[in-house]
Amino acid sequence: MDKRRVSRFLARYFVNPIVARVAGFVPWWSLLETTGRKSGRPRRNPVGNGLDGDTFWIVAEHGYRSGYVRNIQANPQVRVRVGARWRRGSARLLPEDDPRQRQRRLRPFNAAIVRLMGTELLTVRIDLEPR
Repeated sequence: MDKRRVSRFLARYFVNPIVARVAGFVPWWSLLETTGRKSGRPRRNPVGNGLDGDTFWIVAEHGYRSGYVRNIQANPQVRVRVGARWRRGSARLLPEDDPRQRQRRLRPFNAAIVRLMGTELLTVRIDLEPR
């Protein structure tokens, strides 16, 4: 089994269900809500808290193969839950950005997991609506 399959299996059945429950209560995790590209339904994924002012940064561990990245390509309007509050924003994929350099500025715990499990790192920038 390749690294991406193992990573996706662990995330889907073990890590994400737990993290999704505590995101908002634990400061280093957040929830990203995209619109399903096929279903049109809201899809939520736990992500590291990359809040920096009115910008939210994510490094997608499987790049263009990540479901939420494909959802963003279809519809860039997203919501991010930081703490107990949801914020709307517009997401952009930044293939020209250096994701490893970006991670050095983000929370180290999440960055280490993404580097360990990641196969094709991709930076995502979300410009949030002002508070």
